[in-house]
Amino acid sequence: MVRVFRNDRLVIASHNPGKVREIAHLLGTFVPQVDSAADHGLAEPEETGDSFVANAALKAHHTAAGTGLPALADDSGLVVPALDGAPGLHSARWAVRPEGRRDFGWAMERLTAALDDRPNADRRAYFVCALALAWPDGPCETVEGRAYGCLVWPPRGDRGFGYDPIFVPDGHDVTYGEMEPAAKHAISHRADAFRQLVARCFRR
Repeated sequence: MVRVFRNDRLVIASHNPGKVREIAHLLGTFVPQVDSAADHGLAEPEETGDSFVANAALKAHHTAAGTGLPALADDSGLVVPALDGAPGLHSARWAVRPEGRRDFGWAMERLTAALDDRPNADRRAYFVCALALAWPDGPCETVEGRAYGCLVWPPRGDRGFGYDPIFVPDGHDVTYGEMEPAAKHAISHRADAFRQLVARCFRR
């Protein structure tokens, strides 16, 4: 049986301020108080899952256990079929420079260079977002959303985060990085996943 969320407080299992803001926006009026794992001083667990859903569930359980509160985790990434699915589950790691600093501008350059090395490589790509909502006593609900589009170069726009400036979603001529937040939230992979999660676990 699906568990319905009836609490007034939820912890987002993330240390990424941009992601926390976006998730809080998408939750709308369903949750009066939203915290982050960083607010609770909780370290991020190692992501050892073999899928986006597995990693989201791992993070949600870790945060729920560490805070004693229901926790919502997101695991998302960019999948490029022409690169055998890369960066995929390793989308965040792709952005870590050798010296250990995270730099998505550098990651986007790496990604474009990898496609340039493959003559006539298809620039189609899609974002995946898996969401896991876990309770401290064990239950966990999961969903997965997707958004399809193509990659462009050079990057365009300074909104959003991650790979947003090089991704143009199907049916649009601007990147995620150029879109107003409300416009992106209406069509993104995360919005798709949230629509599924809200329909399953939240009641107005």
